Amino acid sequence: MEVEEKAWEIQEEIESRIRKLGKGKYGRVLKMARKPTMDEYKKILQITGLGIVVLGLLGFVIMWLMNYLPELL
Repeated sequence: MEVEEKAWEIQEEIESRIRKLGKGKYGRVLKMARKPTMDEYKKILQITGLGIVVLGLLGFVIMWLMNYLPELL
């Protein structure tokens, strides 16, 4: 019977966590969240893409300087 009691306790714990899911501090945020419009999605995509390109270029410039600048000095 101990195994059954332990299983019921675990089941009750899981169910209580699920019941509390939408009521805590994160629940308010989830209730306010909405699907972005296509315009918002495109702007986010452009900004993110631009950030990735800028970081890639910065890394490339640093690598290039580290490889070729010592030869020039």
